[in-house]
Amino acid sequence: MTSANEQEGIEQLSSESLEWSDLDRQAVDVVRALAMDAVEKAGSGHPGTAMSLAPAAYLLFQRVMRHDPSDPQWAGRDRFVLSAGHSSLTLYIQLYLSGYGLTLDDLKALRQWGSLTPGHPEHGHTVGVETTTGPLGQGFGNAVGMAMAARRERGLFDPDAPATESPFDHAIWCIASEGDIEEGINHEVASIAGHQRLGNLAVIFDANQISIEDDTDIALSEDVLKRYEAYGWHVQNVDWLKTGDYKEDVPALYAALEAARAETGKPSIIRLRTIIGWPAPNKQNTGKIHGSALGAAEVAATKQVMGMDPDKHFDVPAEVLEHARAVVARGRDLHAEWNKGYATWRETSPERAELFDRISHRKLPAGWDDALPSFEVGSSVATRKASGEVLNALAPVLPELWGGSADLAESNNTTMKGEPSFIPSDRQTKEFPGNPYGRTLHFGIREHGMGAILNGIALHNGTRPYGGTFLVFSDYMRPAVRLAALMKLPVTYVWTHDSIGLGEDGPTHQPIEHLWALRAIPGLDVVRPADANETAAAWKVILEHDDRPAALALTRQNLPVYEGTADADKVARGGYVLQDASNGQPEVVLIGTGSEVEIAVEARGILESQGIATRVVSMPCVEWFQAQDDAYKQTVLPPAVRARAAVEAGISLGWREFVGDAGEVLSLEHFGASAPYKTIYEQFGLTADRLVAAAKASLAKTGADKGETTGN
Repeated sequence: MTSANEQEGIEQLSSESLEWSDLDRQAVDVVRALAMDAVEKAGSGHPGTAMSLAPAAYLLFQRVMRHDPSDPQWAGRDRFVLSAGHSSLTLYIQLYLSGYGLTLDDLKALRQWGSLTPGHPEHGHTVGVETTTGPLGQGFGNAVGMAMAARRERGLFDPDAPATESPFDHAIWCIASEGDIEEGINHEVASIAGHQRLGNLAVIFDANQISIEDDTDIALSEDVLKRYEAYGWHVQNVDWLKTGDYKEDVPALYAALEAARAETGKPSIIRLRTIIGWPAPNKQNTGKIHGSALGAAEVAATKQVMGMDPDKHFDVPAEVLEHARAVVARGRDLHAEWNKGYATWRETSPERAELFDRISHRKLPAGWDDALPSFEVGSSVATRKASGEVLNALAPVLPELWGGSADLAESNNTTMKGEPSFIPSDRQTKEFPGNPYGRTLHFGIREHGMGAILNGIALHNGTRPYGGTFLVFSDYMRPAVRLAALMKLPVTYVWTHDSIGLGEDGPTHQPIEHLWALRAIPGLDVVRPADANETAAAWKVILEHDDRPAALALTRQNLPVYEGTADADKVARGGYVLQDASNGQPEVVLIGTGSEVEIAVEARGILESQGIATRVVSMPCVEWFQAQDDAYKQTVLPPAVRARAAVEAGISLGWREFVGDAGEVLSLEHFGASAPYKTIYEQFGLTADRLVAAAKASLAKTGADKGETTGN
């Protein structure tokens, strides 16, 4: 922790260099008034934090961050993450004042249908919003991921430049609330950030000691800075109440921010003690101002305290706006200066410049898929192993592809052979040698943190992250997965041990409801390949998508490799005819996914031997199949063939859509058990004989099963 003497010296130095004029102070009050007016007009919202954080946010955007409002996608910009997404006005008002395109009318439309100012910031919806925040702690995790991505990208594009002198050196700034700090995910990602020594990450922790349930003393008593110090962070404390009176000591905050920027060996956190809702005379420092409008009387009283006309609303004096918009010229100057170094880098590193152009636009290199492995028909391979071989094969041709697992690398097969780990050099191990620019990620047993970090990596500048764990532990990741889908991020989840087929570990580790629970997330592709070649094809399809996350659900147990599963065009359709009826005219259709395709193939053999023409459909991805046109879907599942049976080692929840009114589903509607996997499948009735019986039951429903005469 920075000592008192060191802190005093920093503050004195920076307070002398910071120009903080009357116009700046007036602008901060305008921010507060806009926050009150916007929430008042909307009838709902979170004004208090936006009011008390007005000086900090304004300072960041006007004096500290390197950004160019005229080019919001500038690769050299600092990133800003508002993890306290409920205080969306903290960001929106700065985007308006800084010239990112938001208008006063947008602020007036806060939280309204079709507005650019939704209740929580949404990436891809509002210019200048770097990530979708709302669920507390997620933005903090995104910021950690961005910091990791920035370091990885520097290693790809400019590894030999001296510290702070590369065009790819920039900072990640984050504002977090007590709610962010309390969430369990925060402990996970903060620990990783400290372990990784992410010196490009700086967090302002807004310690206003108020949440929806009022005073946080009711639930929070830990020394947050000591916790972060234990994680290995650079910690500072800026207390605007240290004299007993409330003084917004902007120079002290500026000094702390500059000290955080100068600390390149550790991530930084600044505890900023504020009074929520300052300077509202009656509602400041209460839970009431956290998440609801102040009311007309309190708004008027607050404006009077600030020396403003209480009868004016959304009032921004021209001189204040002109003063704030000067940041555009500052940003352009910073951008122009950066361009000089960037141009020199491009000239001296043409191959890396070409790689940067390709990756930053998420373009795949020509012929990349030639590297994909193929597996011999008739062999037996677990799909998790096949996925690992895909990653090994792609490592040389797709440097943008990187990732790891939540301490399950050997089980998930997520480590590319020979690739160094992403780790400070003195923290590499015998098993995992590495360096700060490495490729293999080690998240530790922190699934939720992994999910948020993957999102931050994907948001940063085009690299393609993946992360692995057991499918059953996707439950720990679900909030981050949902946000990846909401933001349309190309994150890949390698979720192995996908069913009761993992065997002896038992019901705590055997996913039952997970596949359909994940399929319920809009925009997430859940892919459960039938064999090794279908796994390789699935990876190809996933990597060709750059607008959505995908989950690979992979087996622990070996599966036979079939003829016809290596065609990526067929796999991309989500469902296709793997084995058709011997006469080309199926009487019954069997639908399987993953390891249960083997059951469907075996059942087809039995049915065909009994004279029942049977088609097997492999459906690795329901979402891809649903996206096909009706004509294609009818060629796979002919409407005239009403006799159908689906089989999957999980709940049947969504299969009725595909089997229809006469169909049957062979599923598992209860938890698993601990035993060898073949025994579990037999005991729970997931067998070819049971699927044959289900197919015949469906035939009977359609009237196609006429039975045989008894001879009487």
